[in-house]
This record gives sequence, structure tokens and C-alpha cells, in this order.
Amino acid sequence: MKLKSLLIGVASSTLIVSAASAGSITAVSWGGAYTKSQVEAYHKPWTAKTGHQVVSEDYGGGLAEVRSQVEAGNVTWDIVDVELSDAVLGCDEGLFEEIDASMLPAGSDGTPASDDFIPNTITDCAVGNIVWSTIFAYDFEKMPNGPKTMADFFDLENFPGKRGLRRGPKPNLEMALMADGVPADYVYIVLSTEEGVDRAFAKLDTIKDSVVWWEAGAQPPQLLADGEVVMTTAYNGRIFNAVAAEGKPFTIVWDGQVYDIDLWAIPKGAPNKDLAMEFMVFSTETEQLAAQASWISYGPVRQSSAALVSSYHNQPDLKMAPHMPTDPKNFTNAIQNNFAWWADNQDELNERFNAWLAN
Repeated sequence: MKLKSLLIGVASSTLIVSAASAGSITAVSWGGAYTKSQVEAYHKPWTAKTGHQVVSEDYGGGLAEVRSQVEAGNVTWDIVDVELSDAVLGCDEGLFEEIDASMLPAGSDGTPASDDFIPNTITDCAVGNIVWSTIFAYDFEKMPNGPKTMADFFDLENFPGKRGLRRGPKPNLEMALMADGVPADYVYIVLSTEEGVDRAFAKLDTIKDSVVWWEAGAQPPQLLADGEVVMTTAYNGRIFNAVAAEGKPFTIVWDGQVYDIDLWAIPKGAPNKDLAMEFMVFSTETEQLAAQASWISYGPVRQSSAALVSSYHNQPDLKMAPHMPTDPKNFTNAIQNNFAWWADNQDELNERFNAWLAN
């Protein structure tokens, strides 16, 4: 009886210690299929390994909410999925904690993290997780002879109907210039002039009255499914998910895609900073990034992850590689979001865009 009581006591103490040591972080991302991929590839495995919990919250991107929390001294978010331009700008403004890149482990093949991560995916304040792209898509059952180029997206005569666009200047200005004949390699050269910005807005003017504006990533597939638009820009993974998981008859047009990088950043003053750092390291390991890519067609930022990416998680015959933004067939006329250019010009162009939208 004494031994039994002792064992019970030890077990009870262990449970108490485990409960006391288990923590929780709030991870903020973009919702929908993307957050689902993070939950499956990052959150659940981290909880299983450490006992710590992850509370998911969604947001619409940008720095406004992070800036508001930090400036008010009332930070409730521990880690946020941000676009590269926001990672750079937020770091410059002191909104994010600095990252010690030496804490990132080598890839599964032994490659040091500094060589394993593709360029621009480790910054002073953030660590990358995916390469994603803004593309446009249409319903091929409703448009059997659908658009093929970015110029077609702006062609209301040959392809009449409503268009869906993300509310904001990025990446609409880049797409407008490509549709107006500017080669991808010259887009930011043109945008760096006042005449170039005017030209982009003039091109947007041609479809302004036919635009349905969206803000959340889950909206474009729904706009297509409901027939509210005949084509829409969207995050490539959201369209892939609608096709693979929901059987929607959607086609992606890769011409003129604007690809980008998303990264984890920790707001300055995060209540659970140390746990958030641990989660950041875990979720950007080779295996976790490869696991996410089996849930959604966003490319992992570690080169060592590529060999581990094969099929969609529940459809062995659906290979993921052809659906990645960086697949050679999809990459013939693509442009990377220029994070430095946007960090310098974002506030000014946001103001101009909002004024243009109001007129």
C-alpha cells in the first residue's frame, strides 16, 4: 500500500509539474486553408512534442494592428505571419523583436541554416516559412475559352464581367503595369518614377468600375464559386485548396504572378516571447516546412525541404511540385515582390490608393 501510495504521489506530482510548465502562445496568421496547413504542420506537432498550446487568431495583414499593440504597450500577440515588406518595415520601426539566426538548426541534410534558407528569408527580425504567389484564376466551366495572360485580366471587351482584386496597391500596381506591356524585369524601374505610378493607376482605372474588392484570402475562391466575379486575383494556395479539397472547377493563370515570402515575426513586448522563439525555431525546421507543403501549394523556404515534399496529404496521386509558384512551367513571367521598394513606398501608396478608391 505504501508503494502504491508513493507511486500515485509521484504520478500526481509529475502531472502538476507538467501542467505548470506547459505554456501557450497566440499565433496570428491569414486564416482559411493557409492557417489549416500551419495547424497541421506546426501547431499540432509542437504541442505533441512540448505540451505547449497554440491559440490561432486571424488578421488581414499589414502592420496597423501590430503597431497599435506595441505603441499602446498592450501586446497580446506572440508571433505573427507577415509579408516580407512588412517584416522589414516593422523591424525598422522597432515593432518586432530581433532574431538570433544562430539558433536556427541545420537542415535535415546537414546544410547550415544560413545556406539552407533561400535568400531574403532570414532577416534581422523574422524567419521565413513559405514562398507564395498572387495569381489570378477563373472558373473553366463558365469560361471554357478563358484568359491566358495578365493583359486578359484587364480586357473587359473580350472577357466581360466583374473582377476580384485585393483592396490595396500591392500587387495591383505591378500587375497593372505588366498588363500594360511592361516586362516583369522592368516593373519596379517604371514604378520608381512618378509617371510609372500614374501609368499603373491609369490602367487600374480601366477596370475600376468592374472590380469587387477583397481583403481576406478566403474571399476570392468564394467570389468565383458564387459567380460574383468571372476572374479574380488570389493567393495561389487558396485556389489550389478549392480545387484539391473542394473539387472546384478553377484554373490558375500563372502569367504575371507576383511571388512573395511570408515570415514569422514576434511583436516587441510579446507576453510569451521565449515560447514564441521556440515555436519559430521548431516550425521552420526542414520537416515541418515540408509537412506544410503537403497541405497547401506554397513552397518551403528551406532547400532541404524540397526532397521531402511529394503529394497532397490525402491524395497520393496529386503531386505538389507542379502546383508550386516556383515550378519552371509556372515561372516564365513572374516577378518577386520588391520588399525594399515597398518598405520605402508603402505608406505613401496606401494613401494614394485609398484616395483613388474614394473618387
